[in-house]
Amino acid sequence: MNNNNLPVRRAAAAAPKSSAIALTPNELVPILIGEARRHRLAMACIFAAIALLALVVGLAMPRNYAASTTILAQESDIIQPLLEGRAVATEVTDRAGIARQVIYSRRVLEEALKTGGWLDDKPSPLKQDRLMEELKGRIVVTSPRPNLIQIAYRDSDAKRTYDVTERLSALFIEESLAAKERESREAYEFIDSRVNDYHAKLTEAEDKLREYRAGNSDAQPGSVTDSNTRISSLRTQVEQTRMQLMEQRSRVGAISAQLSGESAVTAVQTRENLYRAQLIELQSQLDQLLLNYTEQHPDVLRVRHQMADLQRALVQEQQRRAAAPQGTSPFDQAQMNPLYQELRSQQAQAQREAAATQSRLSIAESMLNEELARSHRIAESESALAELTRDYEVNRDIYQDLLKRRENARVSMELDREKRGLTLRVQDPATMPLRPTGLRFLHVAGAGLLAAIAVPMGLLFLRARFDPRILSARQLQQATELTLLTTVPTYHSPRDRRLLLKRNALSIAMLVVVVVAYAAVFGFKQLAAA
Repeated sequence: MNNNNLPVRRAAAAAPKSSAIALTPNELVPILIGEARRHRLAMACIFAAIALLALVVGLAMPRNYAASTTILAQESDIIQPLLEGRAVATEVTDRAGIARQVIYSRRVLEEALKTGGWLDDKPSPLKQDRLMEELKGRIVVTSPRPNLIQIAYRDSDAKRTYDVTERLSALFIEESLAAKERESREAYEFIDSRVNDYHAKLTEAEDKLREYRAGNSDAQPGSVTDSNTRISSLRTQVEQTRMQLMEQRSRVGAISAQLSGESAVTAVQTRENLYRAQLIELQSQLDQLLLNYTEQHPDVLRVRHQMADLQRALVQEQQRRAAAPQGTSPFDQAQMNPLYQELRSQQAQAQREAAATQSRLSIAESMLNEELARSHRIAESESALAELTRDYEVNRDIYQDLLKRRENARVSMELDREKRGLTLRVQDPATMPLRPTGLRFLHVAGAGLLAAIAVPMGLLFLRARFDPRILSARQLQQATELTLLTTVPTYHSPRDRRLLLKRNALSIAMLVVVVVAYAAVFGFKQLAAA
């Protein structure tokens, strides 16, 4: 055992730890070299362990292959401007979100599992759900541009990665077009059912409106205007008739006043001539009345009755004269005044006109009252008619609008059925991955070698930097404040040299093992790649 440094170690032990002095770079480098020589076997063991561990990790690490496909979504084509306003185009804002919903659906994932061969062993439903969750984690759906959809998939098997990626793109296009066609068909069926419902409502509203108008004659279009016009006309007629009646009554009064000042008898004449004169006057009145009235008019009937009475009186007078004795005077003692007769005739004419005017006034007032009552009935039925008409118009407008929408939905459905609307095509198809992605064996092996070199060197530096022992002559002088005369180098005994040779041999053997292991693995990798 080497005891040459014993006084130095004792002095370092006697010195307080708080008085440790930092090493300078010129002192640290020789100390690091000396420590590396002294601990070469430990450093070689650490280097070999880390390097071989990295090699094993690199070999055991699964390889990841990635494949991707890009799908182009085309919205505008020659059909869109031709059918603008007729067909409803599907507008998609978040294509990546919609693609995730389609691809992450259970049906698509089951097809992907079948394509990848996971269902060949017929796993349990629980294991299938676990496989689907793992599959979701390896699928990445992005949208580099608004009209592009990129589907990427990674797996440990290159062929399976390609097959699953290709199948996912095909399933996405198929499901997207099927969902779009299904959406347009459901929209058409919904609008068609609404059209049938509102057609029934419109028919019911038409029947109610027709029944109400049939049961209420006053509930006809234009009844209010017609009633108001007729009421205005009847009021005007009543006012004019009243004015005529007032005039005729005034005329009757004037004739009566004039008639009161005239004598009825002016001369002596026979009764037969008197009756004849009266018959002539009544005949004149009858002719005048027949010009204005019919045979059933009261005045005409009255004049005819008077003429019949005068004719009977005339016949009786002729019989009386024929039976009278000879020598009797044929003249009576009285003779009618012609002016008086004229005034009486005018008075009777004025009274007849006044009576006729009074009759027309009564009829006009009766008609006016009936029309006013009709206007009240029209006003009462107007609210019910307005409600029925409003229901009919609302149902008609909605029905017509739904008819247009149904035709638009029909055109959209036909476009989706013939794949003429939104088109999806593979812009960049998936290719068979030739090299794995991510961290590969070369990366792990290189990092392992760097770590195998850095860790021992770092441990050696930490040991030399923070070792509390005195490792240089300057530290000893500053710690003991004594004068250092000289330093004695270390001399190895034959036993120490044999131990050093064994340690060197073991260290070199470990390094050779690491080099051979790395060379063998890299050679095998090259042969496998070839």
